[in-house]
Amino acid sequence: MKKAGILNRHLAGALAELGHGDGVLVCDAGMPIPAVGPRVVDLAFRAGIPSFADVLEGLLAELVIEGATAAHEVREANPAAAALLEECLPGLDLVSHDELKALSAGARLVVRTGEARPYANVLLRCGVFF
Repeated sequence: MKKAGILNRHLAGALAELGHGDGVLVCDAGMPIPAVGPRVVDLAFRAGIPSFADVLEGLLAELVIEGATAAHEVREANPAAAALLEECLPGLDLVSHDELKALSAGARLVVRTGEARPYANVLLRCGVFF
């Protein structure tokens, strides 16, 4: 058994399969998940557990990210999530929530958190470590 990093076997395995340019949608419990296409790892246990911040922090420790996109509505509707995203992801692209949902259809992996605050969603684009 791993003693550090991500312990959830479904998430650890899905992360190991990602390649350059692949999209990872990290979303709150209310974000519509595409019915067909991406692999889904649902971590939601109860409202707020695990939090969006905890899951994002764990993923950023495991992945190389070359870009990220979130909904511009996050700034007004969820200032805490907006501050977290802007701190962790310099150069964050902001689009409408509808556009984020459309872009998420192309994600290779969806990681659903237990977050119950609105617009705690981000689409990460994987980079390479070399």
